[in-house]
Amino acid sequence: MKARMSFAVRSLAAGRRGSVRWLPQVVAGVLVCSFVLAGQGALTASAQAAPPSGAPAHAPAQNWSFNGPLGHFDLGAVQRGYAVFAGVCASCHSLTQVHFSDLGDMGLTPEQVTALAASWQVAAGRDAEGHLKHRKATPDDALPRPYADPDAARAANRGAVPPDLSRITQVYPGGPDRVYALLTGYAPVKPPTAEAGAAQPEAGFANPYAIGHRTAMPPPLRDHAVMYADGTQPIAQQEARDVTTFLAWISNPHADDKRRLGVGVGLYLCFLACLLVILKRRIWSHVAK
Repeated sequence: MKARMSFAVRSLAAGRRGSVRWLPQVVAGVLVCSFVLAGQGALTASAQAAPPSGAPAHAPAQNWSFNGPLGHFDLGAVQRGYAVFAGVCASCHSLTQVHFSDLGDMGLTPEQVTALAASWQVAAGRDAEGHLKHRKATPDDALPRPYADPDAARAANRGAVPPDLSRITQVYPGGPDRVYALLTGYAPVKPPTAEAGAAQPEAGFANPYAIGHRTAMPPPLRDHAVMYADGTQPIAQQEARDVTTFLAWISNPHADDKRRLGVGVGLYLCFLACLLVILKRRIWSHVAK
């Protein structure tokens, strides 16, 4: 019996010595694998973090009044933004999902909405000679398209079709921040050189926030491009901020109502939770702890 136990002890000691002899190699292998995996992870992270060639630059964050769960739209800025859209953007871009009656929610009376609609012309069929007729718009009409079809849009814009702006701040990557950055981020236009053999200038206009850092849209805004009824100075940055606010409001016109509803529901749930705590304590107050 003692011989068996001594043999078992010797075998166990030999096994431990063998494992100890292999331990440095195992540790070295583990360390090598860890370094390899860490290097692969770093390469993968750097590949994911590095933007692809020609990707738009990251737009700086702006302080919008409608940001956050308690934000709200400044209706004065929305109205000024409509003035910028109607005076500048509407010549190329459309708002096909917006009716004139929808604009009443930006603080206009029904009479003002009717007058605003009457300042636009919409198609009203064709006459006997086949010419397109127009009439004054009514609140029930949608805002008209600037071009009859995509082919006409391409012919007027060097082959590019200006996008519809009805939901632009929701579907455009970067949202309102990138729209504002795109409107104000044009690089200075360099005059063409007259030297012989000079390289042809690239198509479009340089803008780091556009795909490929170039856009077919020329700089749309300039100082005093529109006149504000409330006396605000219409500099280009102010116009860009106002029209971005208008487009954000058009993209989500019921956002303020949703926020107010959410706040009301939250307060109601807090009140209900307090009542349930009081009721629970009253029901179980006679039970000894």
